[in-house]
Amino acid sequence: MAERFEQHARTLSILTLISRITGLVRDAALASVFGISPFTDAFNFAFQIPNLFRRLFGEGAISAAFIPRYTELVRDDPEAARRYSGLLLGALAVFLWSIVILGEIVIFMLWKDAPEIRFTVGPSMHVGGVLLPTMGVHYARLAYELAAVMLPYMPMVCLVAVGGAALQTHGRFGPTAGSPIILNILMIAAILGLLPFALRGSIDAETHLRAVSAAVVIAGILQMLWTYVALRRIKPVFAPRDPAAWASMRATLRGAGPMMLGLGVLQINILVDGFIASWPSVFGPTILGMQYPLAEGAMTTVTNAARIYEFPLGVFGISIATAIFPLLSRQNNDLPAFAATVRRGLRQTVFIGLPASVGLILVAREAVGVLFQRGEFSADDTARVAWVLVGFAPAIWAYQSIHILTRAFYALKKPMKPVAVAVSMVALNFLLNITLIFTPLREAGLAWSTAICAMLQAAILARVLAKEVPNIVDREVFASCARSAIAVAVMGAALLAVGFALPRGHGTGGMLVALVAKIVVGAGVYVLVARFMRMPELPWALGRRAPGDPPAGS
Repeated sequence: MAERFEQHARTLSILTLISRITGLVRDAALASVFGISPFTDAFNFAFQIPNLFRRLFGEGAISAAFIPRYTELVRDDPEAARRYSGLLLGALAVFLWSIVILGEIVIFMLWKDAPEIRFTVGPSMHVGGVLLPTMGVHYARLAYELAAVMLPYMPMVCLVAVGGAALQTHGRFGPTAGSPIILNILMIAAILGLLPFALRGSIDAETHLRAVSAAVVIAGILQMLWTYVALRRIKPVFAPRDPAAWASMRATLRGAGPMMLGLGVLQINILVDGFIASWPSVFGPTILGMQYPLAEGAMTTVTNAARIYEFPLGVFGISIATAIFPLLSRQNNDLPAFAATVRRGLRQTVFIGLPASVGLILVAREAVGVLFQRGEFSADDTARVAWVLVGFAPAIWAYQSIHILTRAFYALKKPMKPVAVAVSMVALNFLLNITLIFTPLREAGLAWSTAICAMLQAAILARVLAKEVPNIVDREVFASCARSAIAVAVMGAALLAVGFALPRGHGTGGMLVALVAKIVVGAGVYVLVARFMRMPELPWALGRRAPGDPPAGS
């Protein structure tokens, strides 16, 4: 039977699109009120901690090991599946809340011993419309305080992700894909709702950010409640005395171990990147007695650029990988069907990711300006973030491919294969980071390092997977990539022509006109060229059958 995942991917893409739009509004509000400043560096540094655990436990190793086992039990023994999922969720909750308690103690010790960092980027800075002196602001202590407030969000978002994995096996992708919308709306409400008080001087920037952090925790509670209501349909049962459920959970944890090792290496990489970027704001302008090569605001600059490149990645790439994973788990004993599904996923990924890469490079300044340039976010800040975005953008197709290829290994129950690749890429990324930040690239060096490593990792993973599954990348995949490259080349030429034809404006209005014109022309040209070449990836991306596809259900 030919199973198609595009309809699930389309559902995920629509909900993720809404989520990403509200996420960009959230980041635009944060940038408008606080600008690129040590305050936003401290917030982004603290917010990174629950997000790392979400990627590692929630959306990462546990979910990846859970889905294949749960899929098999749903097929063979639904009652056992209910007990298994309930036991895993209960045990995970106990474990994660224990980490929160230990984490709060560690954060308190760090906060208590944090030095009173005093340094200046100028005589004063504007934050929330208020002119504040920068001397005497303790950014390290603020970062620890915000981390302590937001740490309880970690177990909640992880449980939402694992519960969502169970729902995805039953074909319900909506609750998990939509839950970030709750987070974004509450954060926007806290940022903008308290802005009048900040402008009147009733609250300072630190108190304002503490309130935003509290909104994150409230969002986690609402996300858990929504997921709980959705899970009532599949009725997971907490059965701590069921030997079969314990056996399944132990098998899951054994399978998650290698995945956690690989993902843990990657998360360490992300943490190191954030540590490097946030050093000047959180720890000071020097390191080992030397002037640090990055300026204050580097963490926020990199974060804002990442938010933009993650938009197409989340809407399309991760949606495809998430939708394809349950299908690959069912096909792991049918290698021809498995290979066909991976090939189809890779073709779609390149078809969507390649124009996103080129398009973002050519609209970087306009995209950043339209999204962020207002309030405390200046034209100079726009240029700074756009420069970093140009570094991230070339590898969007690679970021997407890595998600599909890694899930293919997990579905084959060979999670150790990507680990060696991940370790080598982390080592290379670190070397590139500490090298490139000392070049004129500065903070953009972090982005270029990430992009270079992602492209290498995608190529190596594809080569390793080809040794496990015959014909995983065949001539048609290369032909599809070549056709996508031709369409992108024509699209790029059209975008350059639009750029030359339009006046170069620095105001938000002028950049908005240029951005809309480039998006409309670029998308239109790309679709027309794809239709002219009769690329089946175009109807696949719309969740439709292409000419020559087997009938549904055949």
